[in-house]
Amino acid sequence: MKKIILSFLFALPFFLFAQTKEALIAQVKENPKSTESLKTIQKVGGYYPDYKELRALYNGLDKSVRKSKDGKAFDYYLKRLESTSVGKKAPGITQLTPEGEPFSLTDLRGKYVLIDFWAAWCPDCRKENPNLVKTYAEFKDKNFEILGVSFDRKLEDWVNAIKNDNLTWKHISDLQSWQNAAGTLYGVRSIPQNILVDPEGIIVARNLHGEDLNAKLRELLK
Repeated sequence: MKKIILSFLFALPFFLFAQTKEALIAQVKENPKSTESLKTIQKVGGYYPDYKELRALYNGLDKSVRKSKDGKAFDYYLKRLESTSVGKKAPGITQLTPEGEPFSLTDLRGKYVLIDFWAAWCPDCRKENPNLVKTYAEFKDKNFEILGVSFDRKLEDWVNAIKNDNLTWKHISDLQSWQNAAGTLYGVRSIPQNILVDPEGIIVARNLHGEDLNAKLRELLK
């Protein structure tokens, strides 16, 4: 499934998507003094960014790039990736439900929780939703919940998508689109994307979809 990979900090040139990972890495190493290399590193990470790989490439950039505005922003992104990797404690999230009530990730403590980052305007998110509906039907009575975090900006669009796609789990948003505070906190620059948290609040998986997600849940919820 093709994923939407966007960033409110970096707009990736189309031609980069046609390059191999090896070519992108070589391009970064050949241009350590160019801020454009930050965009290239972002592409190296793609949908499944490896913190250590991206950090090594970033550290190889010239100091002038690392200390630039974009360089500092990228450094923050890398720190968020590291702090939300498998085995780390999931950072707290509190945003508003469609009804305007605050709801927190900790309100679901004691259950396995899939934090699902999505948006009504995201075609691939909407295509993924039927799979999530099936997953939720299978596991919702087995100590499992989903917390949808929307990257929408319009309340009406968000609410309509929840209703039309039959998404009966918990939903929150700050209606800030790509500037969603939870998305920034978790280093999310692409959607659909998700993070699976265990009953103690520890991240146990990231970006599992469809049958891969179901298989992991069957393993955990024996």
